[in-house]
Amino acid sequence: MTTLTSGTDTLTRDALAVLQPGFTGTTAPDWLLRRLGEGLASVALFGRNIATAEQVAALTAQVRAERDDVLIAIDEEGGDVTRLEVRTGSSFPGNNALGAVDDPDLTRAVAAELGRRLAACGVDFDWAPSADVNANPDNPVIGVRSFGADPALVARHTAAYVTGLQSAGVAACTKHFPGHGDTAVDSHHAVPRVDVDATVLAERDLVPFRAAIAAGTRAIMSAHILAPALDPDLPGTLSRRVLTGLLREELGYDGLIVTDGIEMRAIAGTYGIERGTALAIAAGADAICVGGGLSDEDTVRRLRDALVAAVRAGELPEERLADAAERVRALARWTTAARAAGPSTAPDEEVGLRAARRALRVTGAASFTPLTAPPYVAQLTPAPNIAVGDETPWGVAAELCRLLPGTETGGFTGPDAGAEVLRAAGERRIVAVVRDEHRHPWMAAALDALLAARPDTVVVEMGVPQSPPRGALHLATHGAARVCGRAAAEVVAGGRA
Repeated sequence: MTTLTSGTDTLTRDALAVLQPGFTGTTAPDWLLRRLGEGLASVALFGRNIATAEQVAALTAQVRAERDDVLIAIDEEGGDVTRLEVRTGSSFPGNNALGAVDDPDLTRAVAAELGRRLAACGVDFDWAPSADVNANPDNPVIGVRSFGADPALVARHTAAYVTGLQSAGVAACTKHFPGHGDTAVDSHHAVPRVDVDATVLAERDLVPFRAAIAAGTRAIMSAHILAPALDPDLPGTLSRRVLTGLLREELGYDGLIVTDGIEMRAIAGTYGIERGTALAIAAGADAICVGGGLSDEDTVRRLRDALVAAVRAGELPEERLADAAERVRALARWTTAARAAGPSTAPDEEVGLRAARRALRVTGAASFTPLTAPPYVAQLTPAPNIAVGDETPWGVAAELCRLLPGTETGGFTGPDAGAEVLRAAGERRIVAVVRDEHRHPWMAAALDALLAARPDTVVVEMGVPQSPPRGALHLATHGAARVCGRAAAEVVAGGRA
């Protein structure tokens, strides 16, 4: 392990230790390596850092050559939120698909294989799983990232996911505490409110977190949400009542608490990232996720200096910062030992595809004749949420092109989408691909137009299937990952390739 730079005082080292910053590029910049020598204990990877598995392994080796006990974190949920496969789509179907199957052994196996792949790349800390109960079907940011709307189902799959991921030596980070499922606002943009009483929170939102704690989750991520029943003034990330009173003292959790991205507008637009960082550590958080576009040395320096200044001003007890830093280092010790021990399960590279196939809900198959001629795939595309991003391909077109060469495709959005699809498709059979039709009136209207003119249209729903099934064949995939598209395409084209 690299010796910390001579002259770097304990307070400054502790301030650096609680930061989990990202960076740009597919190799580690000099400033990042230098800060590791000064006490930085974590590094975060995003899609912008990833080209291939081999490149990620070389990158993590470069980082560990500077400090061998560094935590290397990633936001890899599988399904819609993927960083390892950001440019191809995920090999894993995502939480909603796993919840639809409702086989905890399958969920555990999927998480173990995902963890195995992360560990093989040198990643040892995953900001997953999402344990949010999707109580609000109009939720703009959780949706298929949730196992479902039933607390008991979400709890058993959260526990299975934690167990599977950690069996591969990768620390799980269960999120977004105290629960982001009953929100109508994306905390990337503003502060969401959960206006229910404490009993509802306890019996619904907190149930999966209790299960995660019982399963031994090594980390929990806070949410930038305001739950007035818990704290009428401060969002969870900044609330001592939520992080210390509820999570630590009432639920008995003793692992690492990391914030959601401190740059998200719910914090940055209300408190600023410097003040938000100091308030979060004071409230009981142990680590600050610095994601999004904040990926430079200046940001790390600003946050480090803000923590040091808060201690010196008496706003942040020095022992609280020291405790937070020690919790980060303790998790690093666990991951180092787990990495040395190696995964406890054998590779299972097809488990994600098996799960996607099992998750399909098919309506109309009895009267459907599989396509033999190449169709026109009309992708009705909503605006992506920031957590998913717009880099990752989704849909069924790529897989149908493989199964039915000559398939054509186009993306459509807005009030004239239905008419535009009909013009573009010509005489070809239409496969309409939607995502959360229930949340987008223009999308529902487009399907109305398509089905009125072309009743033989096939409909593939790749979001949360809330709207009634319709079309000559309706496939609900419960996610938009690459394997979900493949599973759907196999049904449309009448078999597996």
